[in-house]
Amino acid sequence: MKKLRNALMLAGGLAVALFAKSATAQSRADALGWKLGAQAWTFNHFTLAEALDKMDSCGIQYVEAFPGQVIGGGIEGKFDYHMSPEKQEQVKSLFKKKHKVLMAFGVVVPESAAEWRILFDFANRMGIQSITSEPQAEYLDLISSLCDQFQIKLAIHDHPKPSHYWNPETVLAAIKGRSKLMGACADIGHWVRSGLDPVECLKKLDGHIMSLHFKDLNEKTPEGHDVVWGNGVCQIAKVMETLKNQHFKGLFSAEYEYNWDYNVPEVKASAAFWRTIVSNL
Repeated sequence: MKKLRNALMLAGGLAVALFAKSATAQSRADALGWKLGAQAWTFNHFTLAEALDKMDSCGIQYVEAFPGQVIGGGIEGKFDYHMSPEKQEQVKSLFKKKHKVLMAFGVVVPESAAEWRILFDFANRMGIQSITSEPQAEYLDLISSLCDQFQIKLAIHDHPKPSHYWNPETVLAAIKGRSKLMGACADIGHWVRSGLDPVECLKKLDGHIMSLHFKDLNEKTPEGHDVVWGNGVCQIAKVMETLKNQHFKGLFSAEYEYNWDYNVPEVKASAAFWRTIVSNL
């Protein structure tokens, strides 16, 4: 009986310690203005409803949706900016039921002025704060005006080269002289795949980072794959320290593009590493 009592006391003590550690990390993240979310693409082999459950098991509250994911949860169709108003309300109810916050949407690239207007109207209706895109140059002035009209951010994403926006210089050129709500969605893993140093890229984009697609890779090659944060070559701790020094405020979207069907443990471990770093910043 004494051994059992001691075991229970130890388990209880560990639970209290873990809770305190989590609370400390959350308090520090709040002070920094940082939100840990997940890009639903991480769970693209599943429905959106299932993806939200997987995020919950990882302790992640904030969501970046992507176009084309089957919604699920008793709702027909796919998540897209052409959803009817009725479908939009159903999806908002799903997020509320799952205790998740839809903060961003992308990567999405409308191909006409009319489509860009539809996208921004959709984002406004859904409460989306940031649109992730790789916009064509001919629409940049329109996007700038839409950002200001709706007070919604446009975060330009960097796919690896030969993508147009693979390096910070092209992003800076695109936003120059335009809305302050236009900036970068810094995909640090894609920078590494393109042979760039993520810390140096962040320094070039200082003051213009709207959000991040956060990942760590096993090697500095185009073929590098995701690993648990802190175990790869993306300099996660230095990246986070740099963002703190730049007074970045916004969303870190965990994007884990490996071990697709069974990646919850890796995402959960990555989130735990993020919180450990945050607690010590």
